[in-house]
Amino acid sequence: MIVKYGGNAMKSLELRRAVAAEIAALRADFPVVVVHGGGPVIERELAARGIESEFRQGLRVTTPEAMDVVEMALSQLNKQLSEEVGGAVGLMGRDSRLLVAEVHSPELGRVGRVTGVNAALLRTLLGAGITPVVGCVAVGDGGALNVNADTAAGAVAGALEEGIVFLTDVDGVYRAYPDPASLASHLSRAEAEEGIRAGWIAGGMIPKVRAALEALEAGAPFAVIASGMKAGVLAAAARGKAGTRLTP
Repeated sequence: MIVKYGGNAMKSLELRRAVAAEIAALRADFPVVVVHGGGPVIERELAARGIESEFRQGLRVTTPEAMDVVEMALSQLNKQLSEEVGGAVGLMGRDSRLLVAEVHSPELGRVGRVTGVNAALLRTLLGAGITPVVGCVAVGDGGALNVNADTAAGAVAGALEEGIVFLTDVDGVYRAYPDPASLASHLSRAEAEEGIRAGWIAGGMIPKVRAALEALEAGAPFAVIASGMKAGVLAAAARGKAGTRLTP
């Protein structure tokens, strides 16, 4: 099982440790790979150095100076998460070329699009009973590249051909947000694409759904979008009992 972890679920140390404990518990039933971002941590470190954040196309514009800070912040967080999960090893994309990427577009600077995953390394660690915790910095043209954690996690799920749970700050995909009765427990690829066209999948949910669809396209059998803000949801989502499950 691939677990994408980040964003609001990391804003509080208490919540972060609770999610880490749920990931550790999930290993009783599934080998787990964790792929994480760290937007709040990155924002704090950039602000401390007087570097302004700018987003285009939903991606952080990353100058070489900002890239150094992003990599530093995520590397430190990576080791902290590995310790909290336990029985884990923290890795970044530079490690044995775990994540390889190409420059997304020149105007975004050091932002990358994942083009390759060292699945053999991940399988070796899983075979030894070790949980890989992967930070979303890839290696590419001229050094490190900042990659979107959702798309990086989807690429890992596709490379391993395993299911993925995207933890976010809502319960899943709604047909009429925020009406709880409109939460979709299951969406096919065609239904998800129609939802984007029709506009009931909108705003920040669009990149989540697109990352899930990309994971399916790459070879993942399913993708789940679920809340990382509530206890017990991760285990339920992994079993198809929470969140929105997307299938080909």
